[in-house]
Amino acid sequence: MSAIETPSGKGSGDENFPVASRLIAPGLRPHVMAYYAFARAADDIADNPTLAPDDKIARLDRLGAALNGEAGGYAVPVAQRLRASLLETGVPLADALDLLTAFKQDAVKTRYADWEELLGYCVNSANPVGRFLLDLHGEPAAARPLSDALCTALQILNHLQDLGDDYRRLDRVYLPESWLAHEGIGVDALAGSQSDLRLRRVIDRALDGVAALLPAARALPDRLTDRRMAMEAGAIAALARALHARLSRQDPLAVRVELSKPAKLWIAGRGALAAAWRPTPASETA
Repeated sequence: MSAIETPSGKGSGDENFPVASRLIAPGLRPHVMAYYAFARAADDIADNPTLAPDDKIARLDRLGAALNGEAGGYAVPVAQRLRASLLETGVPLADALDLLTAFKQDAVKTRYADWEELLGYCVNSANPVGRFLLDLHGEPAAARPLSDALCTALQILNHLQDLGDDYRRLDRVYLPESWLAHEGIGVDALAGSQSDLRLRRVIDRALDGVAALLPAARALPDRLTDRRMAMEAGAIAALARALHARLSRQDPLAVRVELSKPAKLWIAGRGALAAAWRPTPASETA
């Protein structure tokens, strides 16, 4: 293990959404896992509460240097494995390097002024994941806006799940400050064990923003040419809708708002089947 990594112990099984599920073609799953391992390592560095910001950025820069194949320094296996994967598959390095931009931002930026600024963060923190999967499967560029909508929705849902923990552990707040100020509250509202009515209105406003993204996310499978990838997208979009509904009913400060494993399997299965029954894209019948 590279000395720059600070593993949290989290793995693919701890994520809200499937990582390299059996819906992905077997030959592509190792490439997805190489990407996930790199993203997990970078995320663990950015979220480590014991590291100073400069230290986090130095470690993330080392990951980037190894991914770029730059000489010097010591080996970073997780980045070198991903580099080999990306070169083998022809997926652009930018699909991983853009993540590092977001993680370095996390190291120094703990507040977001408004919704537009938060969406700008998601451009690098979330959207590259979907773009990697699209590029890995050879999907058309026209699918990118729909994939971006799904990935941004997933990112914000994750932020809402972790509101209290992010604030207490990292002093990091992803709710727009202007929305909090409009309700006459500050970030310290996140320190409590439950949301008051004012904070609930801010959370609901963020959920409204996610709801505006979900129709595009739901349309993504119909734009994909690879049936397995379409089923994976359908499963993930269905899980996003279910988590959005649960966060609309439950308080993320009072309880850990999440889907049970049986519920995830049921919801993902239905979403995948719905995508499987979509009209066959012309490229599959050609």
